[in-house]
Amino acid sequence: MFSQPEARAVVLDLPAGDALSEHSVRETAIVQVVAGSIVVEYDDKSVACEAGTLLTFAPGERRAVRAKTDSRLLLLLAPWPADGHYSDDEEPQPDRIPPAIEAKAINES
Repeated sequence: MFSQPEARAVVLDLPAGDALSEHSVRETAIVQVVAGSIVVEYDDKSVACEAGTLLTFAPGERRAVRAKTDSRLLLLLAPWPADGHYSDDEEPQPDRIPPAIEAKAINES
């Protein structure tokens, strides 16, 4: 959606059953469940999250996400990029906007 030094916003559409395997980021991650329902696993816990749920994860905190139903998530990463996000051989591009992705309504065929 956008990328600025203060934050990056990304929309993720996860079909039912798809998952983001265990991962972490160097930024604070704020996740809003916009539509659908997901399960978040962290610290040996599993939490079901319906549309409207707002989650926050500290930098480096590990988690996995699985869509119970077709789901849309809004992910905010701040600050963007955090120190250490890019490896020494990568050229930082903090203002680069990811290529546009066609978004469809959750129940649209």
